Amino acid sequence: MDQIIAFFQTLLDSEDIIRTGGLVLITLIVFVENGIFFGFFLPGDYLLFLSGVFAGIKLLNVPLWLLLTCVFAAAVLGSLTGYLTGYYFGGRIKNRPDSLFFKQKYIENTREAFIKYGNSALIVSRFLPIVRTFAPLLAGLIHMPPRFFMLYNVIGGAIWVITLVGGGFFFGERFPGIVHYVQYIIFFFLAVTTFTVVKGYLNARKEKKAEVNPD
Repeated sequence: MDQIIAFFQTLLDSEDIIRTGGLVLITLIVFVENGIFFGFFLPGDYLLFLSGVFAGIKLLNVPLWLLLTCVFAAAVLGSLTGYLTGYYFGGRIKNRPDSLFFKQKYIENTREAFIKYGNSALIVSRFLPIVRTFAPLLAGLIHMPPRFFMLYNVIGGAIWVITLVGGGFFFGERFPGIVHYVQYIIFFFLAVTTFTVVKGYLNARKEKKAEVNPD
């Protein structure tokens, strides 16, 4: 049991992932988190940012172009896997009971994002944890045309990766002392994530109440 707990602690610790697993583990986690429904709990935004920081200060000894290429490919292929899962197994997913790694409310929250943002939700969702994981799944479930899905998938993946990995690399290269404040960077991303998710939930509840009780 202690080994299992230690394994999950490692998965949730972005700094440990980058230091011990390097580029291979970063790429694998990005792939899973972007399209495999049970990977929603894995670090995403701050893993990308910190990988850029660590590459900038050479603790992650890979060139920026290789880091960007691997993470981008993992993000796009992960989302494509989620899309194909939803496309071909959507019926089973809709009828799947809630469990530790899956809840129907994740699908509903993602559906609301599609209603609000349309197909561009695939771009917006890149910056929304949980929704990022389930958006490709829902796109497949509703049989979004593959060409449109891939267009938004590639654009969203590029913006997400360049913004976070590139931004992290810039700060790491220009301000190497930032490595001493890793925990604060993680707290910042968690705070932004929590605020975004809670705000989205409250807005969705408000809109539902307005539909039920129109003035």
